Amino acid sequence: MIGTIVNTAAIVIGSVAGSVFKKGLKEAYQDILMQAMGLAATALGINAIAQHLPDSEYPVLFIVSLALGGVIGQMLDLEQRFKNVVSRFSAGNLAEGLSTAILLFCVGTMSIIGPIESALNGNNTYLYTNAILDGMTSVVLASTFGIGIIWAAAVLFCWQGSIFLLANVLIDFISPALLTETSIVGGVLILCAGLSILRVRSFKTINLIPALLIPVIFIVVTRGLGL
Repeated sequence: MIGTIVNTAAIVIGSVAGSVFKKGLKEAYQDILMQAMGLAATALGINAIAQHLPDSEYPVLFIVSLALGGVIGQMLDLEQRFKNVVSRFSAGNLAEGLSTAILLFCVGTMSIIGPIESALNGNNTYLYTNAILDGMTSVVLASTFGIGIIWAAAVLFCWQGSIFLLANVLIDFISPALLTETSIVGGVLILCAGLSILRVRSFKTINLIPALLIPVIFIVVTRGLGL
């Protein structure tokens, strides 16, 4: 799990560096950094959608996934529960930044394929590359939202660690189709996070996270039935 450890450490270091950087910034600079982060998340979300949607075998699946996932998330009120937990440790808009960080760090092809390649082939290239990207992103996020972004490192470690440990079981289910469909939904969620940061529209992004499970369930069931 050396690749996952490096990836986690990069986020921790980036978060600390960004929080130190934030202390010397005037409000106007913090505001422009928040705009930059919002634009970056929006661009990444659009890129993920545009990149994977043409390859989708089920072009309507992401719509159904978002609808069902949103209903489930709303029923469980995940957004408010998440905010309540974060508010115990920090005031301000950390919940928004932390949810964005978790989506950016965990919802991506490299963050899924990386642990599998590491576990099965001893290849950490994906994770090392991801570590560089996540480290740089965490600097900007922490300089905007504060040191609380460091909690995303723990989420990433659990996420990638679980995939690493379950790699031999999951390998039969992780297909190009599954990665494509989840990447489309993930792209929409990242886009929502970016638009929320930019104050274009306030989305309950956390409530939409269950949408990521719908393509997994759909593809596993259809493959099991031989469809």
